[in-house]
Amino acid sequence: MELFSNLALGLETALSMQNLFYCLVGVFVGTAVGVLPGLGPIATIAMLLPATFGLPPESALIMLAGIYYGAQYGGSTTAILVNLPGESSSVVTALDGYQMARNGQAGKALATAAISSFFAGTVATILLAVAAPPLADLALEFGPAEYFSLMVLGLVASVVLASGSLLKAIGMVLLGLLLGVVGTDVNSGSARYTFDMPELADGINFVIVAMGMFGIGEIIRNLEHNEDRNLVMKKVTGLMLNKEDFKRIMWPVIRGTGLGSLLGILPGGGAMLASFASYSLEKKVSKNSANFGKGAIEGVAAPEAANNAGAQTSFIPMLTLGIPSNPVMALMIGAMIIQGIQPGPAVMTEQPGLFWGLIVSMWVGNLFLVVLNLPMIGIWVRMIMVPYQMLYPAILMFCAIGVFSLNNSTFDVYLMALFGLLGYLCAKLELEPAPMLLGFIIGPMMEEYLRRALLLSRADPMVFIERPISGVMLGLAAAAMIVVLLPSLRKKREEAFQED
Repeated sequence: MELFSNLALGLETALSMQNLFYCLVGVFVGTAVGVLPGLGPIATIAMLLPATFGLPPESALIMLAGIYYGAQYGGSTTAILVNLPGESSSVVTALDGYQMARNGQAGKALATAAISSFFAGTVATILLAVAAPPLADLALEFGPAEYFSLMVLGLVASVVLASGSLLKAIGMVLLGLLLGVVGTDVNSGSARYTFDMPELADGINFVIVAMGMFGIGEIIRNLEHNEDRNLVMKKVTGLMLNKEDFKRIMWPVIRGTGLGSLLGILPGGGAMLASFASYSLEKKVSKNSANFGKGAIEGVAAPEAANNAGAQTSFIPMLTLGIPSNPVMALMIGAMIIQGIQPGPAVMTEQPGLFWGLIVSMWVGNLFLVVLNLPMIGIWVRMIMVPYQMLYPAILMFCAIGVFSLNNSTFDVYLMALFGLLGYLCAKLELEPAPMLLGFIIGPMMEEYLRRALLLSRADPMVFIERPISGVMLGLAAAAMIVVLLPSLRKKREEAFQED
């Protein structure tokens, strides 16, 4: 009964005219971001964070969440029609979706993507509503030692699940941790790594890092390439599935939803990992595996269900534990802090309207996406054809305005440009920036919980092992690192990501 009363509270919050409007804005912007290659939800959310200062917390988070899961929908449109994924999680969708479009089945591919995403989003929202309360209750039992160990486990998981070299992923996490300690030490008041620059006394704002690494860095990288955006068909028709199509996609959608929901919860997981894993699984178990890569409808249904489920279940650790599972969740935590809300299990009890309103709004947003996307396919097709040379000056301008508005400081704009160059350098060296951003966000919290735990235990480091929950999480982190460092497993891991 308590769940139903909480959902009623969420409905009341989510269905207010103001929140419905911002939910619609979020999913519309998210779809546009997904359609336009080279932008992405991370850079967009980072750009819009300053604009949320004047909004109520519920409206701000509902809009930002809509941008994230809306981008998963939009990314499939370009993947299917142009073979140019707007989102990294839509790379797999392009393998069969584009082939279906070339075979004159673009409408069927787009309808499959929309139906799969809506089903997965609905199931993931229900799972979020059911799983969040017990997890939050468990988290209330956590002390500083447990929170520190949980964050260590989260960072280790993000390293293990990061693509590419394991050594590079560890290096990026350590770089993020180092950047996180820049500024004035809260306890001693001494300056750390500020190089006598007063602008760094308060530390580096995470919006600057996110905009630079994911926004400016991505712009520089995209300007190196001139993708040909040749539409397979100017007019999309046949946006309906027949009975046989539904039978073929039913089990791939169910399997993709289950796998995506699980992988979305893991730190470093989320929509991209879910999409790749679901396609690989479906290719192994499907009776139609020989047609994968040639226009199999199952190859569109499974990854689209997985990436939407993964996008929405990634909110579970963020809302219940205050731990970001991916860079977008790190930005959502930043948005909560901007609104004066301390992320963690207390959000459910102290801000129940925000907590349950955000969950219910995800289902409302998924409904909006189905209603918006298929009838408006003509608009998205026109947007695809906009040359990138016309887009990037506007993106640069919004980035600069957003960063400048944080503190009215030109130093912040220069710092963003510096991180943009670092982001471009990381792309050239095949260094994934996501672990760095997670380390940057989690680092200061880890330091705070480490100090509290040692203070309460009178500087006894055994407190992290003697407390059962903390000891188990540190043991899992150590086991994960040992297993992935084994030569045979490390080789298989790198081969898997190369195949991706």
